[in-house]
Formats: sequence, C-alpha cells, structure tokens
Amino acid sequence: MPVALSSLTDLAHLPFDEVIDVRSPAEFAEDHIPGAINLPALDNDERALVGTIYKQEDPFKARKVGAALVARNAARHLQGPLADRTGGWRPLVYCWRGGQRSGSFTSILQQIGWRADVIQGGYKSYRRLIVQALYGETVPHRIVLIDGGTGTAKTRILALLDQAGAQVIDLEGMANHRGSLFGAVGEQPAQKMFESRIAMALAQSDPAKALFVEAESNKVGDLLIPPALWHAMQRAPRIALRAPVAERAAYLVRAYADVTEDANRLAATLDALRPYHAAKRIEDWQALAAERAFQALAAELIGAHYDPRYLKNAGERAEHETPIDLPALDDDSLRAAVARILSIAG
Repeated sequence: MPVALSSLTDLAHLPFDEVIDVRSPAEFAEDHIPGAINLPALDNDERALVGTIYKQEDPFKARKVGAALVARNAARHLQGPLADRTGGWRPLVYCWRGGQRSGSFTSILQQIGWRADVIQGGYKSYRRLIVQALYGETVPHRIVLIDGGTGTAKTRILALLDQAGAQVIDLEGMANHRGSLFGAVGEQPAQKMFESRIAMALAQSDPAKALFVEAESNKVGDLLIPPALWHAMQRAPRIALRAPVAERAAYLVRAYADVTEDANRLAATLDALRPYHAAKRIEDWQALAAERAFQALAAELIGAHYDPRYLKNAGERAEHETPIDLPALDDDSLRAAVARILSIAG
C-alpha cells in the first residue's frame, strides 16, 4: 500500500529498513532523500530512450521497452547490491511521481517476499514538503549563531558542540564549501540537495533546544541559504568568537592545508582578489605564497581583506552578540569555549 508523507518527520519514524530511489543517476545526483540508495530502474540513457519513444512513436511501445529494461536492471540489482538482504528486510521505494518505475520495481521485490512499499506521489511529494518547510513556513527552532572573524575556528567549534551532544547544523559541510574564496571542498551539491540536507536536519532537531549554526552570508559558495532558515538566522542571538590575529593565522594554515599545498590553486585564488585590492598588495601576497610564508600571508589576509568586511556591520550585530575571548585556538581551549557556549545558550 503506498505510503503517504504528511511531514518530513514521517521519514524518521516509518518502519522501513532502507529507502531506495529508483530514478536515474542524473535525477538522484540533483536531489534525493538523504540516506537513500540509488538503484535505477532506468539509467540516464534508457530513461531518455523510453521518453523519446513515448512522445514520438507510441506510448504502448514505450511501456513495453521500459518494462523490459526495468526487469533487466532489477535482475542486476538483485544479483548485486541486494544480494545479501534477508527475508525480513523491508524497503521503501520511490521514483519521480510514484508511478511505473517504482511500482514495477516494488512489485518484483514483493513477489520475492519482501514487504516493500512505495512513496505515494514519489519524489515530487517529498520535494513539496521541502519547499513548504524552507519557503512557506517559519523555522520554529531556537537558533544560536556561532559568529566571529575568519580563522576563529567556528567550524571546529561546531564539531565539538556536536561531540558534546548539542544540536548542530553544519551549513558549510552540507554545501561542501568553507564559505570563503579559498573554501571550495570538492564539487558543491545542487541547490535542491543542499535544501534537502537542511530541511531533514531541521526536521530531526528539537525546536525547544538550542540549535547551533555558523553565521554565514546568505550564500555558502554558490548555494543560497533558503529563506525560512535565513530569516531565522538574521533574528538569532550570536556568540562571537574572538582570538589574536597570530592564533587565527596559525589556525587557518592548519585548516587550509589543502590550499597551501596546491601552489597553482593558491596563486589563482589570490589573483581572484584583484578587484578588491591594489596590484602591489596582490604581488606581495603572491610573493609570500611563493616563499611558503603561509602564516604571514594568512595574517595579511585577515588584516587587509577579511576583518574590514567582517567589522563593517559590527554595530548592527553587537546588540544581539555575546563575545567569547579565546587566547588560543588549540582543542583544549576550544573545548573550554564549548562549555561556555552551552552555558550561555542554556
């Protein structure tokens, strides 16, 4: 019997062992229910072929060709990824609309003896819930922002808060980006996938407890923070981390080792700052990079580029800000800061 989703929290409480997305790899890559596995009923080319036959030739022929391809792919999945599933395994299956792809695959699973079901309305019904949560509602959570200038170990603080059992949403981790020009960490997900990660994290969090989020602009790399969360972040109280520039520079060198070890990437990123700084300053920074004087370079970037931008709106933030001064940014000092943050947030 098809399973109707009335809220995102339903997914955490449904009695299924695994969620299977049978859409094509391209559809899955753009967005999917977090935690779902992809077992395509039709791959990218097969889906295009069946669609072309349906539109240009004959719907019946398209269904016949599609059925043969689904059966062949189902056999491959049964002999591969699903080969070790036991008789008690219970999967939940979805496709784009909850139609033929998920219905056909689920029927095969049921004939084997597994208690498989489909999501009513498929991915589209799930996506409607995401849009409702992030574009049509107010985020009810008690958000607390972890703020501070570049290099104040905000991301590490979030990780330590998580280890301490606090509720955390790591937007930079979800976006595969550390939030600055130097911050790319591999390929960013699609906007829809970013929204799925955020919405599911919100759905799994207790609105009555503090939910810690790093203070960001409205974009993380190329991805937009959806409006419901962004508006909640703008109203949220802030805990502002402060540390000496030398400590921050040393922390940045540790945190951005992937950048400093790639000379071409570092040089190209520094060149991207030319619209904001005089040519002489860029040349000086390039020279520091070439000399591998990374801590001096980081200190220069903090003083000339990042802090002026951060301090520009300091007055607006101060009213809702609780500062925490960190003499050092080693893990012992950061764990002590976490205890203070938890005490402040209540």
